[in-house]
Amino acid sequence: MPDSLPSEAVDGPGFPGIPALPFVPLTKALGDPLRWAILRELAAGEPLMVVEIAKKVGKPATLVSKHLAILRKLGLAAVKQRLYLMPPQFISDPKKRVLDLGYCVLRLDTTPE
Repeated sequence: MPDSLPSEAVDGPGFPGIPALPFVPLTKALGDPLRWAILRELAAGEPLMVVEIAKKVGKPATLVSKHLAILRKLGLAAVKQRLYLMPPQFISDPKKRVLDLGYCVLRLDTTPE
């Protein structure tokens, strides 16, 4: 069994033609508690500045910015005019902070153990 799926192997979450996120880098990124916390804030569906995210997660803005860069590279976060947001195709329920990646669903209202 291969370590990761090629991005063209599966369509993205409910959007044919949008490549799925690579599985192995995704799981490595999600294994970090700070990135999980950042995603939890972005999954609420509101665009946020780095300093706002940093305040919500209780970490320095410089550290949050570094983790946001990793999430952006994977496609889990986007930036528009200095506001970070989660691409809307992944947010299935902003009130519950549920992230649908097509091949897995993450409930971001919990903390990974």
